[in-house]
This record gives sequence, structure tokens and C-alpha cells, in this order.
Amino acid sequence: MQQLTGLDAAFLAMETRTVFGHVGSVCIVDPSTASEPFTLERFTRVVESRLPLVPPLRRRLVDVPLGLDQPYWIEDPDFDIEFHVRELALPSPGSDRQLAEQAARLHARPLDRSRPLWEIYLIFGLQGGRAAIYSKVHHAAIDGVSGNDILAALLDLSPEGRKLADPPPRRTERQPGAVELLARSAVSLTRHPLRAARLSVGLLRSAPSLVASPALARLPLVEQLLGRDGDAVLSQPGLRAPRTPFNRSITQHRRWGFCGLSLSEVKRVKNALGITVNDVVMALCAGALRRWLADHDALPDGPLIAAVPVSVRTEEQEGTLGNRVSTMLAVLPTQLADPRERLRVVHEAMRAAKEQHDALPANLLADVTQFAMPALAGQAARMAARLRLVERASLFNLIISNVPGPNLPLYYAGAELIAYYPLSAITDGQGLNITAMSYRDTLFFGVIACRELVPDVDRLTAYLEEELRVLTDSIDKAATRRARPRARR
Repeated sequence: MQQLTGLDAAFLAMETRTVFGHVGSVCIVDPSTASEPFTLERFTRVVESRLPLVPPLRRRLVDVPLGLDQPYWIEDPDFDIEFHVRELALPSPGSDRQLAEQAARLHARPLDRSRPLWEIYLIFGLQGGRAAIYSKVHHAAIDGVSGNDILAALLDLSPEGRKLADPPPRRTERQPGAVELLARSAVSLTRHPLRAARLSVGLLRSAPSLVASPALARLPLVEQLLGRDGDAVLSQPGLRAPRTPFNRSITQHRRWGFCGLSLSEVKRVKNALGITVNDVVMALCAGALRRWLADHDALPDGPLIAAVPVSVRTEEQEGTLGNRVSTMLAVLPTQLADPRERLRVVHEAMRAAKEQHDALPANLLADVTQFAMPALAGQAARMAARLRLVERASLFNLIISNVPGPNLPLYYAGAELIAYYPLSAITDGQGLNITAMSYRDTLFFGVIACRELVPDVDRLTAYLEEELRVLTDSIDKAATRRARPRARR
């Protein structure tokens, strides 16, 4: 029996009738490489054989009575693989648009909390003889890095698969009674004063570097709290992100769009300007959002604010599941028309955000959420949804994630993995999420949004592709000008 951390439990507490806490992916595979027919039976057999490598996939939740403490994971005594692995087929012609619609519908369904919190759908009928695998896992169990670990357990380096050690005997774990859970909670609650003292000491130790940070004046939140003037390009007036069409309360319906960009081209831009891949990703998002907002006559005068998840997983925590993440805020200069200038400002903004983030305790988010009592946290989330509090006062406009993935070919039950598109979560006040993951020589983007707020999400993915073309053309033109010989006088 393992207790969830406060951060893990926060992804459960955030759920309402329209907000869901799971994340997912769509893998496109080529069944022709499989040594056996790529059927549901074969696929289920492979997934089931890998479950010993990923113990959380057999665990389900047990809530503490009255929601007085964080819930626990226990081994599910009634685990049924057929509930979690399913199949469906797209109607002819099996286009990418049909796949996007189907994935959006599947992603809009909450997971059953009485069972282990994951599902996989094998989707047949794609054009070109391809198949797709849609999977979702609750964020309470994984973050971006541990999600990659689950993927590594399910996939192989060759079509033939791998030889697995004999699985250990299945553990039978009895469900604890209410009295036992309350007793455990009583012991846990006695540690709260110590946790509070440790959190306070960490913040006090961080205060000098926080105040002295050169990034201070460039971060919108801290700048306003301390009343300092920052760079006009990077500063943001007020404690609230600018209003956009997707910063409203969301419905239970979803739209999802996807695209793949050449990682070589992204790295070419990175190398030419001496920046990072993540800087280029953020600049592409800024340019695509600028175009979309201009299309809808909703482009703010100032920059948008993006929340960027940051892994704080230590070497000792490598290979463990659960959440080891923090978040930093960075500006997206959507108000700038010049792509090269946007990229320059993004680079400076990300550097400032990292400096500010590094000045805070790495586990600050995890430590703060540890004090949240599930019963109260859940009620607070539902009350905030009813009152539209996040919509009225939001610190950021959207979440943008960039997760590095494997750079070598992988196989899913013998079928070669062609593409890997992420699907993340959206919440009230942030009805749009952009996530990127690299695989081999491609950067795969998944853009998830509330159907009513961003009905044309595929326009955003098209703009991401166009923005990369604009940046690479700019790099090529600059290189041509430098190579052109000067005329002799």
C-alpha cells in the first residue's frame, strides 16, 4: 500500500464535471513489421506481459474516509486486462481528421476511479494500412518523465520483442478498513508541523537569491509584487494574464490537433542563433498563437503568459513513478510581428524564468500541496468552477510542455512506431494546451483544447508548421547575405 503525495492527489482534486486529470498519447504504428498478425488478442497479450514492469498499472485508489488525508494505491484484487485494453475502427477513408476526432472523444471521457486509472485503445482503419494506439493514464500516477518510463516498458527495440524474466508471483493485498486508514491518517497529520517548518526554512533560505536575481524585474508576477519596473517587452501589467478566447471556463468536449515538425530543422535554427530547442518550441508556439488570435480579432497588446512544467526528478528518483514536477512562468511575445525578434525575446524570457525558478526550492509545489486535505481540495475545485474564479483571475494563459523522447526506432507489439503525438489536460481558465515530444528526427505536437473555445484547433497546428518555415527561411536568407562577396570599389 502506497500513499499518494499531495501533488499526486492534486490531480485528482482538480477534477470536476468538465475538467479531467488524465494525460494521453496517440501512437501511429506500421503493423506490417510485426512477426505475428497485429490483432487485439496479440496486442493485449503483449501489454499484459509488461505489467510487472509497471506496477502502478495494476493499482487502484482507496480513499481515506471523509477525505481527511491523501488516498492510497493498492494492488487491485479484481484486475481485468480486458477492461483496460480495447479496440475500435475508423470508418472509411480513415483520415487523420477522423483519427483526431476519435481521439478527442476518447480523451473527453473520465477514467473509472474504481479501477486502475488507465486505458488503451487499438484503432484500426487508418489510411495506408496504419494503425493507431490511443492511451491515457491519470496524472496522479505519472508525470512527463515517468510517462516515458511506462512507454519504455511497453515498447521494444526490435520487432521480435525481448525476452522477459519470469514475473514475480502476484501479490494479494487486502483492502484496508476505515479504522486502519483513519489511524494512518492520524499519524500522517502529526507530521504536518514538521513539514511546515521545513517549507518555511526553505523559503527563507531562498529569499536572498530570489531578491537578488537579475531575472526579477523581467518576471511579471514578482515584478508586480515588489513594484519594480522591468523591460517593456518582457513586463506584464497586473497580476493577471491577458484575456483571450481560450481563457474561460471549459465544457466536457474536446478538440485535438496534431502535426510533426522536422527536428533537424528545429536544431538548425537553434544552432544558427545559439539558443535551445525549447526556445525554438516556445517561439513557434508564440507565432502560431499570434496568427490564431489575429484571425479571431483577439490579439492582446501585451504578451501572453505560459506555464512551463519543469522536472525536478533527482538521480535517486529516476525510474520512480508519480509526479516530480514544478512550474515556471514565461512570457510569450505574441505582440511582436517579427519572427526573429519573437525568438530573441523568447530566449531572454526563458532564461529569466529559469533563473527565477532556480531561486526557489525545487520541491516547493510538492511541499505546498502536501497540506491540502482531499475533501477540502475537491470542494475548493468545484466551488472555483462554479464561481469561475480562475477565469476571472488567471496568472497564465496556457501550458506549453516539451518532453524529450527516444531517438531510435521503437516497436509496439512488433509494429514499428512511426509517430508519437501527446494529449494533455486542460482546465477552467486555460482551455488550450500545447505539448511537444521528440521521437527520432521529428518533433511531434499535440494541441488539445475545449471544443467550444477553440473549434479550429487544426489551424493552430498548421500555423506551427508555417512558423518553422518562416524561421528556417530567415536563417537561410541571413546565411546567404553573409556568404555574398562584397563588391570591390
